[in-house]
Amino acid sequence: MTAVPAVKAALKTQAIETPSWAYGNSGTRFKVFAQPGVPRTAQEKLDDAARVHAHTGVAPTVALHIPWDRVDDYAALAKYAEDRGVKLGAVNANVFQDDDYRLGSVTHPDPAVRRKATDHLLECVDIMDATGSRDLKLWFSDGTNYPGQDDIAARQDRLAAALGEVYERLGDGQRMLLEYKLFEPAFYATDVPDWGTAYAHCQRLGPKAQVVVDTGHHAPGTNIEFIVAFLLREGKLGGFDFNSRFYADDDLMAGAADPFQLFRIMHEVVRGGGYSPDVAFMLDQCHNIEPKIPAVIRSVLNVQEATAKALLVDSAALAEAQGSGDVLGANAVLMDAYNTDVRPLLAEVREEMGLDPDPVAAYRRSGWAERIVAERVGGEQAGWGA
Repeated sequence: MTAVPAVKAALKTQAIETPSWAYGNSGTRFKVFAQPGVPRTAQEKLDDAARVHAHTGVAPTVALHIPWDRVDDYAALAKYAEDRGVKLGAVNANVFQDDDYRLGSVTHPDPAVRRKATDHLLECVDIMDATGSRDLKLWFSDGTNYPGQDDIAARQDRLAAALGEVYERLGDGQRMLLEYKLFEPAFYATDVPDWGTAYAHCQRLGPKAQVVVDTGHHAPGTNIEFIVAFLLREGKLGGFDFNSRFYADDDLMAGAADPFQLFRIMHEVVRGGGYSPDVAFMLDQCHNIEPKIPAVIRSVLNVQEATAKALLVDSAALAEAQGSGDVLGANAVLMDAYNTDVRPLLAEVREEMGLDPDPVAAYRRSGWAERIVAERVGGEQAGWGA
């Protein structure tokens, strides 16, 4: 079994990126629910993200979503973040909310719409240059709803052309992370529906193109840890969007619906050498009915717990049982690690980092929730589309 000091040291180096949009208003297909104290600007989102990092110690970066987080001076926004103890992380493009994208963005049959969408992706690389961000994260809602609506293969050609142009624009140290999604809002054929499609495009593009796995973007019963193991083996796993789902892309708190699945995923990450800066751990979730900052904190803690359990797997005993065909013994090694209560260990880690051992309780005592409700009055709250 991995020695506890080594596990502690590994946990102290963990970095879990939080999304700016998790701090804004969100909702269902039918209603966006407003909450008091929600940020009105990108800067206020960073203020909230800084509170999460201050209490957890492992959330040092914040992902941006453009145009939701558009500002006049991105270098100044990066400085604002650094002054509050965090940095700007991945830049997420948005080519799904304009009326022009009703039939797609980079795969749209109209060249003018494709040009508009591709120009936005290039704009996001410009923003990366200004913020010092490493990763451009791309998710496309592109697809079709009816057989015959468009040429499936031609749409792949258009997608490849746009990705190729953006790939060539990437600078040294910058990456493209291509996300996939089984369905929604395209219901007949989604243009990037699965990890294989994303992998094929990234493989053709080159080493700066990597696949990002959103844990909510799969059919029920999909073995996500297999996908993780495969992509790690191929050197093509660029990162995660962690969230939970019961039915489809529910975007619930990471580890809330199936903590055992999150553990299995993290076991493959650790086993496959993915516990490194090369694999970005990011949250991608919306908090519709629960308080936003505590929900983000709990998600960070849930990822931490799964990671701690994965680090505690007795790899030597597991390999021995696997090699001898001991089915029950191998499974027992994993279950022993999963059933370990790692909360005391994580409390010790936080104390050694100079943090309160209970981040949720510390946040509640901080008075931040009451402060932002009192101060953030007036203006337009941030949320989907803003």
